[in-house]
Amino acid sequence: MAPILASGPGLSPTAAGSYYLRMREDSKTCTFGPESQYADLAAEVFSLLADATRVRIILALREGERSVNDLAEAIGRTPTTVSQHLAKLRWGRIVRSRQEGTRVYYSLVDEHARALVTEAVLQAQHALEDTPAHHRTAQGRIVVQPASPSEAEGTGAAAACPASGSGTDR
Repeated sequence: MAPILASGPGLSPTAAGSYYLRMREDSKTCTFGPESQYADLAAEVFSLLADATRVRIILALREGERSVNDLAEAIGRTPTTVSQHLAKLRWGRIVRSRQEGTRVYYSLVDEHARALVTEAVLQAQHALEDTPAHHRTAQGRIVVQPASPSEAEGTGAAAACPASGSGTDR
């Protein structure tokens, strides 16, 4: 996993004087609270992803590396525009580049941008539809997942989005 460069109080510097964020590899969970020194940096990541062209680039890179021209064709933008957005994504350590001859290929650095964009698209579906397609089985039944352990026991009424987990048919 390539770390995200950061600076701020309470972050440990490397020998080069830069600062890095790391998630606990063993649990893959985020245990930060609202007082976390990472909140501002997380907002910068969201700001970097708050552009439809960059979201489309990340969606196009989910399957693997692609050249600038392939990306431009896939998302319907000019190669110049795609290159400018890729430069910002490279700066934010979301994509990496690899040169082969005169062509440059791009890929996602890790799974986190893919997951963030996927969740954002699923949330966007909720904004447009009462019951988005990702909440329905092929047969049209609605699938829900409890939002919390107490709801799993039947004490709550809300349901979380099951798109990234297993749900129960309803």
